[in-house]
Amino acid sequence: MNNRLKVLRAERSWSQQDLAERLGVSRQSVNAIETGKYDPSLPLAFRIADLFKMTIEDVFQRD
Repeated sequence: MNNRLKVLRAERSWSQQDLAERLGVSRQSVNAIETGKYDPSLPLAFRIADLFKMTIEDVFQRD
């Protein structure tokens, strides 16, 4: 699954640690999602989308 997480984070000048704290996950989890090594759970995907005030489909796209 592709995602825009890194771009969305950068637009807000947030570090991976900043985003991780906002989501309640580790910085390593944010890195793994950004690099496509890990697909977030559905509840986490909803938290990410809500944080950026977007739909899940706007943040994540199928390969």
